Amino acid sequence: MSSDTTPDRAEAVASAVLAVPGVNALHAGVFGEVATYLPGRRITGVRLGDDACEVHVVLDWGTPVLQTADAVRVAVEPLVDGPVDVTVQDIAAPDSAP
Repeated sequence: MSSDTTPDRAEAVASAVLAVPGVNALHAGVFGEVATYLPGRRITGVRLGDDACEVHVVLDWGTPVLQTADAVRVAVEPLVDGPVDVTVQDIAAPDSAP
C-alpha cells in the first residue's frame, strides 16, 4: 500500500470502486454506518480500518454479482492493507441512474 493519508486512500478506494463496470453507486449501509469520516465530510460506502477495508455497493441491473464483487476486490486490494470485504447492498432498478 502507498503511504497516502486516509482521505487520499478513501477517495482513491471510492474512485476505484466506481470505475468497476456494473457498479452503480457506493452504499452507506442499512443505517448509514458504512463510511470513512473526514474533517467536514464523509465518504459513504467505504470503511477503512488499520488492517482491512469494507466496501458496500449498489450494482446495475443485470450485472453478474459474484464477478463484479470480485472485480471490486481486485481494484481495491492494491490501495489498502489487508483483506477487502465487498458487500452488494442493493441492485439498481433497470431504468435508474446514479
